[in-house]
Amino acid sequence: MEVQVEGGPAFAFAEVSLPPGGTVRLEGGAMATTRGDVQVTTSTRGGFMKGLRRAIGGESFFVNDFASSSGGSVGVAPALPGDITVVRLTGEEILVQSGGWLASDTTVEVDSKWGGAKGFFSGAGLVLLRCSGHGDLLVAAYGGIRVATLAPGETMTVDTGHVVAFDAGVRYSIRKAGSWKTTLLGGEGLVGEFSGPGRVWIQTRSTGDLISWLDARLPRHDSSSS
Repeated sequence: MEVQVEGGPAFAFAEVSLPPGGTVRLEGGAMATTRGDVQVTTSTRGGFMKGLRRAIGGESFFVNDFASSSGGSVGVAPALPGDITVVRLTGEEILVQSGGWLASDTTVEVDSKWGGAKGFFSGAGLVLLRCSGHGDLLVAAYGGIRVATLAPGETMTVDTGHVVAFDAGVRYSIRKAGSWKTTLLGGEGLVGEFSGPGRVWIQTRSTGDLISWLDARLPRHDSSSS
């Protein structure tokens, strides 16, 4: 598929051109427009368990395949304002945070990866989407996207709310940003410790921070006054 991204990094929109006989797979609800001869098929792609694992990973239980017999295009937009980047896979694997996968070639396998008990109890890194195979992958973020390439043994610390994706060969662990005082009073929470070699994709804004900002400003309903 051929992809053109416009409107980034604040309000990115991807136009996917389909050649005759071409197909693109989209996260449920990601389609914004279609042009030309385009048909859609909805399925779990891999059966109930794969659909369930994607749902646990923050994606839709169902995926949509958009196909064209004579050529067409599909416009793709993420739910949150931000950027879209195209990652070309040539047999390697990358791990994508929940909600980051937007679309891909049908030759790209999208499945989930259990993050382990440490991720479960910390509340971060529970499930990552494992994307592998050959083809183009569209990854969406809240805010702009930056990519850091780590040399062998080089480490990088990233707030978990800013992690978008990373190469499967990059070692990572989840920990507190500092002491409990820093975590509770300093506004710093959990961070990911990444060690190269490999790439780490980072978003310039945090969805968790957005939710906290909105929550502090939403009106509260006091049930005791009713």
